Amino acid sequence: MRLFFHTHKEKINYLLAGIWNTIFGYLAFILLYRLFSEKMHYLILFIISNIASITNAYISYKIFVFKTKGKYLKEYMRFYFVYGFSIVVNLALLPLIVEFLRINPIIAQVPLIFLNVIISYLGHKKFSFS
Repeated sequence: MRLFFHTHKEKINYLLAGIWNTIFGYLAFILLYRLFSEKMHYLILFIISNIASITNAYISYKIFVFKTKGKYLKEYMRFYFVYGFSIVVNLALLPLIVEFLRINPIIAQVPLIFLNVIISYLGHKKFSFS
């Protein structure tokens, strides 16, 4: 078991930080949607919740997963670039699910979370924190 953890420590830490970040981001979206959905479009609320959750994710990945030193601004900008790609994918797919399949935005966001996990891990490992 120790060998498994040692061999896959980064991936396990990424998974744990990712669980926290996913919960944080999803709850931020739900909170904003519940508070402001009558006044603001769900895609605007999605973008606002992502700004907060990306910053939260950057801190947790830098400290607990990739453990890099310095280069804060460079890594943060790269981090946003990777998440920017994920957001574009999400912004393209979320309206399709909501408008064409008539699924509530809160429910429609769930399968997209899993897609974003894969995109972001590969992007952060190979680009943000390389």
